Amino acid sequence: MRVLVPLPVLLCLLGCAVTLVLGQRPRAQRAVSLTVLTAVVGASAALLVLAVTQGPQHVTMGGWPAGVGIGLVADRLSALVLLTSSLVTLAVMVFSVGQGRTGDTGTSPVSIYHPTYLALTAGVCIAFLAADLFNLYVGFEVLLTSSYVLLTLGGTGARIRAGATYVVVSLASSLVFLTGVGLVYAATGTVAMADLAGRIGALPPAVATALQLVLLVAFGIKAAAFPLSGWLPDSYPAAAAPVAAVFAGLLTKVGVYAIVRVHDLLFDPQTLRVLLMAVALATLVVGILGAVAQHDLRRMVSFTLVSHIGYMLFGIALGGAAGVAAAVFYAVHHILVQTALFLVVGLVEHRTGTTSLRRLGGLAALTPGTAVLFLLPALNLAGIPPFSGFLGKLALLRAGVADGRWDAWVLVVAAVVTSLLTLYAIARAWSAVFWSGRLGRADGPDEPREPVHGPAGGERPRRSMVAATTGVVVAVTALSLVGGPLLSVAEGAARDTLDAQRYLRVVGGVDDPGAEP
Repeated sequence: MRVLVPLPVLLCLLGCAVTLVLGQRPRAQRAVSLTVLTAVVGASAALLVLAVTQGPQHVTMGGWPAGVGIGLVADRLSALVLLTSSLVTLAVMVFSVGQGRTGDTGTSPVSIYHPTYLALTAGVCIAFLAADLFNLYVGFEVLLTSSYVLLTLGGTGARIRAGATYVVVSLASSLVFLTGVGLVYAATGTVAMADLAGRIGALPPAVATALQLVLLVAFGIKAAAFPLSGWLPDSYPAAAAPVAAVFAGLLTKVGVYAIVRVHDLLFDPQTLRVLLMAVALATLVVGILGAVAQHDLRRMVSFTLVSHIGYMLFGIALGGAAGVAAAVFYAVHHILVQTALFLVVGLVEHRTGTTSLRRLGGLAALTPGTAVLFLLPALNLAGIPPFSGFLGKLALLRAGVADGRWDAWVLVVAAVVTSLLTLYAIARAWSAVFWSGRLGRADGPDEPREPVHGPAGGERPRRSMVAATTGVVVAVTALSLVGGPLLSVAEGAARDTLDAQRYLRVVGGVDDPGAEP
């Protein structure tokens, strides 16, 4: 069944080519995109089942020996995040189809939306399945190049400005990453993770630490970890609703995945523990303080996205099976909850034409379903029992308490405070948008709200838009019901990640029946 490993990538690339050819036939494009993404969900689910029941699945493309050809690996970690990501990309595509256009104007070049979206999905799949640093870099570049196009679709001034910032930051991170890959190859003679797991340990400690720092800086920019996160709150709010949703759900988590894979598999996790703890602390606190200060719904949700990256970094910095498992669980939860929130914000904007907290109010009476769709993932993000956000944060806090060191206790306190401030921020936003008719301005007297009644403020969302949003909200809410089994899978993923010798056996070809003894 190893043939399934490259299937998600191949399906997306094939779909990209077909939809590009069908540029003048939008209905056919939509059919191809939905079919391809549905097939990717099925292939990802099958890979997760195989990874759980039979162990990591590895394939080297083109019949080349391991360490020479393009290697792809689906273990429990990569298969779990791949399945979650494929569900999100399918839901967002359904939302896009219902929206009928990709931006806020009727002039958006819809014909390139589908091939670009599928190319971005292919890049995400490559990054999650790559068995070497260079192809991880290739996956990043494919998804980032596609994201440049998606971010600027519509050609509005705000999107061009946000796209310029995004491109500059992304190019800088890519340059740092490529430099890191080159330095790793110069120091070890390989970029295959299976080989690096043994060779980096033989390097002088200062050299290994320098390599680790370079890679962590590159991945930290992509994950939007403080102080490398300033670009995100300015970029994501400018994008079209479905684009912002898929960016929020996936792109930062690809960076987090790379940190988990490289930090715990290739290097000594304790070397930069204090630094990672400090970054996690700053990301938690600065991000949530930014969210509290916002008067725009999109920017508020963007700042919570930055803040909660700190929870995942906390688990990674703790190290060990408990910390990494909690980080993986929280990453899966966060992919779904952030996508859900951005999709709901898209519904609000589609209905009213604005996301300003000063202009919105009383929408619960007009669209009670949307109010519920926002409230459920918002409470989940805040970690209210019994939602999955509470389960993920509880697992992180337990791992921190069990660690017992002073920096872990500092992060435990910061995590609790951040959770409370998240609850305050989302309660304030929900009240402003859906409940009250007025919002006290922080910089002056109260400003009368402009209530929206009927289509004058925008258009009524189509059924498929509401259905896609509801599906993601239901999925993230249902995580609470499968929290135990999901945490068990996350613990298995952590063991796969921390067991460098097993990874070496599988990817290095020792477990391959066709390999030479």
